[in-house]
Amino acid sequence: MLALDMARALDPAILARDCGIEPDDWQARLLRSEPRRALLLCSRQSGKSTVTALLVLKTVLFLANALVVVVSPSQRQSSELFRTIVAFLGRLPGAPRLTAESTQRAELSNGARILALPGTEKTIRGIAGVDLVVIDEASRVEDDLLTAVRPMLATKPNSSLIALTTPNGKRGWFYEAWVGDERWERVRVPASMCPRITQEFLAEELRSLGAIKFSEEYELQFHDPDEAVFPLAVIERAFAPEVLPLW
Repeated sequence: MLALDMARALDPAILARDCGIEPDDWQARLLRSEPRRALLLCSRQSGKSTVTALLVLKTVLFLANALVVVVSPSQRQSSELFRTIVAFLGRLPGAPRLTAESTQRAELSNGARILALPGTEKTIRGIAGVDLVVIDEASRVEDDLLTAVRPMLATKPNSSLIALTTPNGKRGWFYEAWVGDERWERVRVPASMCPRITQEFLAEELRSLGAIKFSEEYELQFHDPDEAVFPLAVIERAFAPEVLPLW
């Protein structure tokens, strides 16, 4: 078992295969890169939840007493990702056993804990010493959430933050982080990169959703908010970064 753990640690893609998942190339790269701050901009059904669940599994498997917090816009969404994580734990030979489990919490025999919570500033404030925070549907959570999350990681120098989502317009903290210059590992996976999504399915979705919604959900385009009177690009061009003297 020690040799197996060492193999999984050296190549986390083995961890995925041991759970019955053959990772796509981008998933394998992400598992091996061990990002501390990552933004996953991925189309629907591209495998972003799967790879994130594997990253959680990697954390609780190799870090005793680890604390992982999963947040989403709603408890239902957090619970969906939580169930995926617990299912992978059940498939993995030699994984720490569950010693306690509810719809929002799992405790493992090596002392690791996983919490699944709705992503609001009020529900997560006060949690500290977190090794990994996962923000699912990150473009749709409150902007205050990131402010509440960052202090949770303060006492763990090697702690990680992973945000995964599809676009939700040119607004919110995820969009600002994606287009900004802060140091994040940015991973973009449109539907065309997923071998499990057929061209026939995409053609049907295009007819059903229309061009704008399709380009958001599957081609990962950020569009101006519906309520915007002027495109954001026009507004941004109206301002200059330099402040000129009036006289």
